[in-house]
Amino acid sequence: MPDVEGFWAVVPAGGAGTRLWPLSRAGHPKFLLDLTGSGRTLLQATVDRLTPLTADRVVVVTGAAHADSVRGQLPGLPRDRVLAEPSPRDSMAAIGLAAAVVERIDPDAVVGSFAADHVIPDTGAFHTAVREAVEVARDGHLVTLGVEPTHPATGFGYIRAGEPLDGASTALRALEFVEKPDAERAAAYLETGGYRWNAGMFVARAGTLLDLLTRWHPALAAGLREIAAEPARLDDLWPQLERIAIDHAVAEPAAADGRVVVVPAPFTWDDIGDFASLGSLLPVEEGVAVLGDRDLVHAADTRGLVVPAGGRRVAVVGMDDVVVVDTPDALLVTTRARAQEVKGVVEALRAEGRTHLL
Repeated sequence: MPDVEGFWAVVPAGGAGTRLWPLSRAGHPKFLLDLTGSGRTLLQATVDRLTPLTADRVVVVTGAAHADSVRGQLPGLPRDRVLAEPSPRDSMAAIGLAAAVVERIDPDAVVGSFAADHVIPDTGAFHTAVREAVEVARDGHLVTLGVEPTHPATGFGYIRAGEPLDGASTALRALEFVEKPDAERAAAYLETGGYRWNAGMFVARAGTLLDLLTRWHPALAAGLREIAAEPARLDDLWPQLERIAIDHAVAEPAAADGRVVVVPAPFTWDDIGDFASLGSLLPVEEGVAVLGDRDLVHAADTRGLVVPAGGRRVAVVGMDDVVVVDTPDALLVTTRARAQEVKGVVEALRAEGRTHLL
């Protein structure tokens, strides 16, 4: 199928992936890694997935420290399509800056924001959902893709959907965004069938997104448009911008105002938030998932995940639910059940001043 005319993809590539330490580090975060064994990094796979929809209309927003690595992994992307943030200002500033840049190129453009570290195996279903989202967005809506939940996850936010949108194939009115729930509420959401995971994928006209931002955060919107008009002022203006996520800045108030539409996303999606998630994406042989050279792993009567990234032989015997990640300068041993707690190791290392390990 042809690409979608006037549609631009914005790819925020930020964060350090601290729950995937010691694989993901501040200087080489998870979106720059091949975590699926496909031979493509998460960033490359994201752009590959978007290219049939956008052709060359892709803008990546990343930290200044990672801009050269991003350009190296995406050699076909023009240099000015990689926007380098001087410092982290959360998702609204990153996405809003890209929207402001695109707005100056094409005032009628529709932009879609898709994080660089998501895994979506069913590309066909993804394309179908995005095509509908773009058409709905052309009518002035802020559209989000809501992933069908497969289990009562407590690590994701949710979207409560309402009535079908007139004239649309599958789109529904979005009633509200709900923060990450506890286990009891997550189970209730799954049982009602009216909730979808908030995967952070938003589609809107570039001008609509910035106009909505102007309504609730006028200084932030004005600053982003000013930077897009005068890129040389980036370093001066960026530190003054409000630090806020797109969900809080625009999506939540716009939903309360009846401006948000959700397109059901009937595909498998994962943001690889921790090693438990990573293990579920890899093939399992004799109870063990391996990321890397399986010949380096000896596993006997063991279930879990092993990552032999240090180049050494790793032997695991008689362990259940185990995670072993071996790198040249650090070794992590935990369980999949406690994978979320790996972030605490990073916090402890930072407090101890061991920044060379971060």
